[in-house]
Amino acid sequence: LDITLPIHEGDFLSIIGPNGSGKTTLLKIILGLLKPTRGTIRIMGKDLGEFTDWQKIGYIPQKATHFDPLFPASAKEVVAMALGPSHPLSRGTRQREESAIRRAFQVVGMEDFMNRRIGRLSGGQQQRIFIARAIVNRPRILFLDEPTTGVDAETQGYFYDLLDGLNTREGITIVLITHDIGILDKHISRVACLNQRLVYHGSHGEFCRSDTFK
Repeated sequence: LDITLPIHEGDFLSIIGPNGSGKTTLLKIILGLLKPTRGTIRIMGKDLGEFTDWQKIGYIPQKATHFDPLFPASAKEVVAMALGPSHPLSRGTRQREESAIRRAFQVVGMEDFMNRRIGRLSGGQQQRIFIARAIVNRPRILFLDEPTTGVDAETQGYFYDLLDGLNTREGITIVLITHDIGILDKHISRVACLNQRLVYHGSHGEFCRSDTFK
């Protein structure tokens, strides 16, 4: 990959491109899950090797919602996993932790499902639970890798509306890998198009008028 890609606070950025274009590889490099052979990654002004505020980063990987129906955990327990022993909220009071979890469920509209077994929820409901898990620590950036794979069009619409609310009302910067080009018209503010290199990076409006889009 030969890419220079700044992501600005407040962006709702969609990373698109054909299969094998490097989208997931790029995302994993940004998150430090893969090491680049050259170049640098900076997060919130710091080199990746010096960045330690990972609670400010939310991440939902591919196939995160593929759960065994018998998996013995409630939706609440899945969200609470994000508040491990090293997390600042876990070093505070139990009340603060409970408040953070309940707020995350409220944001995604799933408060009535907190005690349901995660494996018994629908794919769309599980998506919302994993967003709650990703935002329970109030991150500044949320990365999502093909989050709507395998769900119907109506559920996808609700899901993208939810992401739009996180971006506009909660102030979370969204970086989304997707094949759902149709959502660009409604939600996305910026587009990065990859095909082993950065083919386009700019505003949604300019992209839709570009030869790259055609």
